[in-house]
Amino acid sequence: MRALYFDGRLSFRDDYPVPEPSPDEALVRVLAAGICSTDLEIAKGYMGFRGVPGHEFVGLVQRCAVDEGLEGKRVVGEINAGCGRCTFCRSGLKNHCPDRTVLGILNRDGAFSDYLTLPAENLHMVPDAVTDEEAVFTEPLASAFEILEEVPIHSDHRVCVLGDGRLGLLVAQVLGLTGCSLTVAGRHRERFSMMEGLSLRPALIDDVPERSFDFVVDCTGSPKGLDLALGLVVPRGTVVLKTTLAEKRAVDLNRVVIDEVTLVGSRCGPFAPAIEALERGDVKVRPLVQEIMPVEAGQEAFELAARRGALKVILKMEL
Repeated sequence: MRALYFDGRLSFRDDYPVPEPSPDEALVRVLAAGICSTDLEIAKGYMGFRGVPGHEFVGLVQRCAVDEGLEGKRVVGEINAGCGRCTFCRSGLKNHCPDRTVLGILNRDGAFSDYLTLPAENLHMVPDAVTDEEAVFTEPLASAFEILEEVPIHSDHRVCVLGDGRLGLLVAQVLGLTGCSLTVAGRHRERFSMMEGLSLRPALIDDVPERSFDFVVDCTGSPKGLDLALGLVVPRGTVVLKTTLAEKRAVDLNRVVIDEVTLVGSRCGPFAPAIEALERGDVKVRPLVQEIMPVEAGQEAFELAARRGALKVILKMEL
């Protein structure tokens, strides 16, 4: 099959072996997959991954012995596959299973290929009203909804989403559903009109007053993001970290202690509200699509996605 393969450098292959699903897994034919910041960090050495990257996808189930009703269905998939036996898995925390595999990130080939495998229990059917391009956003949108699972944001809170890129604009739309006083702080003034069209209030990072927000969410994808967030949050406020990096970051945690700031790590989230939001149109993702390219142009697509200010680049298996 065709695949983008990473072994210290990214290359396109047309001879990569089709994966064989285990008894509890489905074989999924990928229709489209999105390039995200984690993929770009993997290309810099994040997690020491070797194989096929990619984890934001929509596809068609080709085979599924454990649930034949899924065959032929269009699906998206949760990316963590737990062992099913450990304390974390038994308590519903398979995302933290010490023996888990993670699609395109940890010990499991990912979505930048014609086929992938995932446990059948990880798959969610996509409503007809949601296009392939929109469905690709399900996984990062679920990650945005995870914030609301972890921290109590309400209409009387002042919230800043730090970063106006791919993830930041999804997070901002989700948090905006709470009715909170929301500001999106970024580096790209040219993005202001888009954000205003999404009913978001934009600001340049340098213009945002310090110690002004009850919650600050770091979606910058930058080693400096946490430092910036700590400067914006009020004493006894909360900073939510969504940024993962290949580069190790040095952070002065004195401010966390002095201002009694709560730090919350946040990553994968619930798919059901993400799919519902896409179906209802509560979150707009079409304005976030910058380019749709064939998988054969995967190397060029990565270069485009890595450019400063780039939004979502989607790889389609058939164009």
